[in-house]
Amino acid sequence: MIFRSPIPDIPIPDVPLTPLVLRKAAEMPTKPALIDGPSGRTITYGQLAGAVRLVASSLLARGFKKGDVFAIYSPNIPEYAIAFHAVSLAGGINTTANPLYTAEELAFQLNDSGAKFLLTVPMFLDKALEAAKHSKVEEVFVFGEAEGATPFAALLKGDGNVPDPGIHSAEDLVVLPYSSGTTGLPKGVMLTHRNLIANILQTAPVETISADDVLVGILPFFHIYGMLVIMNASLYHGATVITMPRFDMEQFLQLVQQYKISRAHLVPPIVLGLTKHPIVDKYDLSSLKVIISGAAPLGADLTQACAARLKCIVKQGYGLTETSPVTHVDVDDSSKIKPGSVGQPIPNTEVRVVDPIAGKDLGHNERGEVWLRGPQVMKGYLNNPQATAMTIDSDGWLHTGDIGYADDESYFYIVDRVKELIKYKGMQVAPAELEAILLTHPAIADAAVIPIPDEEAGEIPKAFVVLKGETTPEAIMDYVAGKVAPHKKVRQLEIVDQIPKSASGKILRRILVDKERAKMGDD
Repeated sequence: MIFRSPIPDIPIPDVPLTPLVLRKAAEMPTKPALIDGPSGRTITYGQLAGAVRLVASSLLARGFKKGDVFAIYSPNIPEYAIAFHAVSLAGGINTTANPLYTAEELAFQLNDSGAKFLLTVPMFLDKALEAAKHSKVEEVFVFGEAEGATPFAALLKGDGNVPDPGIHSAEDLVVLPYSSGTTGLPKGVMLTHRNLIANILQTAPVETISADDVLVGILPFFHIYGMLVIMNASLYHGATVITMPRFDMEQFLQLVQQYKISRAHLVPPIVLGLTKHPIVDKYDLSSLKVIISGAAPLGADLTQACAARLKCIVKQGYGLTETSPVTHVDVDDSSKIKPGSVGQPIPNTEVRVVDPIAGKDLGHNERGEVWLRGPQVMKGYLNNPQATAMTIDSDGWLHTGDIGYADDESYFYIVDRVKELIKYKGMQVAPAELEAILLTHPAIADAAVIPIPDEEAGEIPKAFVVLKGETTPEAIMDYVAGKVAPHKKVRQLEIVDQIPKSASGKILRRILVDKERAKMGDD
């Protein structure tokens, strides 16, 4: 059975991304496009479009050409959108990196993506320069000024002449975010101009953003959720985005009150805070009309409790980096929202629920793996045809690795995962990556990592290790913490005699997960 949206399909034009996203610049040049929440620094639509052309022309003058890769390693600031769209306009590819990555993690992405240039902020310049040394990056740029890098402002001195790079929207990549997919180490997700344009247009009937809206840009722009749903879709609709470089609950509440933020794209841990934190009552949040939660499941009870406290719509959506990202989302109508559901499929999207063992299609209210097909589905994983073939079958169906079901009205519920992935505060953590690091510790003979439920984070990584020398759980966790971004840290560790494995040597994580669930049940 194939599930579809009740909304008719939408035509997807074959045009480049940036001219479409910045279509409002000519008609509302003085309207604020992006505002830095902490400082109030503002970029208008006219300034944004002008700066994009200047930076694009400067990049071209530096030998940057169609198909070259530009890495952005920065927290959310208004200028992020300038850099992103300058690269896009020049025909280049943005690879967006988590600003909390270690130099080693960043170097992996720079090398894997083949990045030519790297852009960062002064705070992270040391890590950026260290990573660049171990890559083929030719020049490092920095927002502001810092020794050892070219100021981003130098790129604003271009002539604004940007010849048409001849973009083929369905073929040419515009962004290369990294995802663990259904298994293994992070992989470059090849997303085309058409992928992103499709998702902006597909979400428009259900994410009814208008030029009157003010959105908060707290979810990171390096992540596809923040990049597409907040930064690009909002600009397409002519809304204003208030950026936050890092999350702080009190500052978030202050900004909602100060800028009369009307729509907030969040993740479950922030929704939990808004529901339970006493400080929320100190602020006027009456401007908030819609909260959209994504990146991890949001329970029905929490959805209803948050909606009741803030007197606004609380809805959720679903998607993956590999689907640009949205495939399902609730409408902006509280009478049509089913708490706990991720909503119905968006237009132009086909969905199947498939028995992961028998491989047969399932119907309403039957649980199975969710498969997706539509114009937002990635081109594939960079330089990894094997992983691509494991994820997208010969008929174009993307196998999500998520277990879900559709009710009688085709509202979807995501209830479990078959893929090996941990979601810490909505951020991906690949068990295989942590296991590889654990095995470099001289006192560890074997290791396995699984997700453990956590009320605040959603899930946290727990490691099981077999020792061959003397050490302590605390020392091991500190060792891993020194090699990974904070969201990947091992939060619990247990020393065991052996790791359960199949005859072929594959770690049987499900056995460990089931044992943990049984233990929690006993508690």
